Order: sequence, then structure tokens, then C-alpha cells
Amino acid sequence: MPIQDHLKELGLEIPPVPAALAAYIPSKRSGNLIFTSGQLPLVGGKLRKTGKVGKDLSIEEAKEEAKQCVLNALAATLLHIDSLDKIKSIVKLGVFVAGTPEFTEQHLVANGASELLATIFGEKGKHARFAIGVSSLPLDAAVELEMVAEVG
Repeated sequence: MPIQDHLKELGLEIPPVPAALAAYIPSKRSGNLIFTSGQLPLVGGKLRKTGKVGKDLSIEEAKEEAKQCVLNALAATLLHIDSLDKIKSIVKLGVFVAGTPEFTEQHLVANGASELLATIFGEKGKHARFAIGVSSLPLDAAVELEMVAEVG
């Protein structure tokens, strides 16, 4: 089944590529790899939620924000390919989680992104990953994600 049809089946839609907030491009292709810039969980150019995980957002809410980051990263990837079916593998994710100083469950927040990619792409969606806590992110976002995809 084409990925686009699978997304519809899941009730998901790839949004328009979020505009860059500073002096960078949303993604860059080098050979068969596409690197996305850090993607915030923007919807229509705005954050749905702001603040710190562990204070303003629960882990479950932050996982939903991470899923939106994935959809935005896929949109940025589509700047270089005409179909998500051309993705051979999601190689790596980097997930940044803005949390309270005592919050140590960044890996659980990142699971929202990782699980979504596995649901969308199956084996091709399994990837290497890091998840780190940070004191703040642009626009007071709770999550930011970067992705590397191999394309055919």
C-alpha cells in the first residue's frame, strides 16, 4: 500500500512545510540522505502547546507534540522527493525535550516519534536515536526533532 494511502488510513496528513524561523533551510539532500533541520510541532505556523514537560505538559501530551514534529519532518523531506514511498530507511532521529530540571523521561517523549515512524514505515521506520533534555527551545516549544532519511 502506498504510504500516502496508509497515512489516510491512520487519519494522518502531511502538512505544508513549516517556514524556517531563522537563517536556515527546512532540509538538505546529500547523496541518498535527506537531513531535516530541527522541526517544531507547528500546526498552521503556531504551536498547539508551549512550556516544559513535567510542569506544563504531561509525557503523553509531549509524545503528541513529537508526532507532529515527525509529520513536519516528513513534509520537509518531501521537498527533495516526490513521494514518501521513496524513503528506504529512517536512519536517525534526534529529539530535544524542554523539561523541568528534574524531568528525566526524555526517552519516553521521543517514543512518540519513534513509534509513529514504525507505524508509518514498518521496518524501514526503525532508526538510531538520541533524546536529550534541554532548558528551552525556540518559541517555548516542548519538543524539537531532527531526522535523517535514506532515499532511493
